[in-house]
Amino acid sequence: MKTLAALALCLGLVGTASAQELAPPPRIGAAGLPATLPAEAAELALERSVGWLLSNQHEDGSWAVGVLDGVLELGFSVETYYAWQVASQGLAVSALLALDPTPETDAALERGIDWLCSTRLPKRGSDWDVDYVWSALYGLVATTQVARDGRFREGERADRVAARGKEFAEILAKNEVPSGGWAYYDDPPFTRRPKWATSFCTALVLPSVRDAIELGWIEDETTLDRAIRAVRRAALPNGAYTYNADEAVPRHRGGEHIDNVKGSLGRIQVCHFGLARVGDERITEERVRWGLEQFFLHHRFLRVAHGRPIPHEAYYYNAGYFYLFAHYYAAEAIELLPDAAERETWHARLRPLLVEAQSEQGTAVDFLTSDYMKVAGTAYLVLALRRGLPPAEVY
Repeated sequence: MKTLAALALCLGLVGTASAQELAPPPRIGAAGLPATLPAEAAELALERSVGWLLSNQHEDGSWAVGVLDGVLELGFSVETYYAWQVASQGLAVSALLALDPTPETDAALERGIDWLCSTRLPKRGSDWDVDYVWSALYGLVATTQVARDGRFREGERADRVAARGKEFAEILAKNEVPSGGWAYYDDPPFTRRPKWATSFCTALVLPSVRDAIELGWIEDETTLDRAIRAVRRAALPNGAYTYNADEAVPRHRGGEHIDNVKGSLGRIQVCHFGLARVGDERITEERVRWGLEQFFLHHRFLRVAHGRPIPHEAYYYNAGYFYLFAHYYAAEAIELLPDAAERETWHARLRPLLVEAQSEQGTAVDFLTSDYMKVAGTAYLVLALRRGLPPAEVY
């Protein structure tokens, strides 16, 4: 991710911050956990993270704040901090939606949905800063999931969810690059419709775009076709997916490039998830299995980047913000496999990595310590742990 936060660090603009503010999240790997963990361990960890989400939700139903709350993110548009708050709200709603209902989680979920559907829509921050696309990506994911849930298919809240889902879809329509797909920045010459798409942004929203079409929120059905082609274009012969999804001819640049398998560990998982969920027959069981094998085999390249505040400074240009994103979509990739016993074997291997990343309070942060990162990271953790447990019983 191209970011001015790194520039601020290099120029010494963070010199007045406190030591606590500058300290990265604790490095993982020192917990001494076994190679596998049973479902019972996931349930205990899940309870801690859900407890943090419940206790840190504001009275109005929101989480985090929509303003700059630390100097490590200097340089972005003022609007972007609010956009990230909205995106993390979508993830938190998805996390609560995945749980077995209780009076406490139901109440928090309803408040979270209401805030997501009533807060003002984010706007494009500047000529280059198009981070408000993140709010539309995870906003559409959350609203389509809510609309599919039996608890919210009728009534006034259902109408508000549909209206807001259409608005998120409209943001994506405005920011779809000409070749298909989405990202969050633009390069000169700056244009109203951005020109840069990434494989992972596009892949994560594929199932939700399909659902939005089925719900009648997106009229142009070719939107999904273009997005699928964009992710397919990113696939390389080595099994990795390129970071960029807008190249006419994807290329592997060799060496320690980000498009090496070791730099694509999370993108492999999310691209397999997204394509498989929309029926791409190329994503076979064998291909999913291979991607998961690579994830665990080369996991150290994700781990070494964990908590680093400067993006892409680790081997193969891995960034700290890849960590929890990658682990959540690894859990989703596991769920693509048809055999329950095999799925549990993979989840048992994933759980120690998730528990290692969890703080005593239940939070998970992989990059910066901003409030929105705590909410998003903890939501990713909840979703990843939940995917390895029996399906939620909703009414």
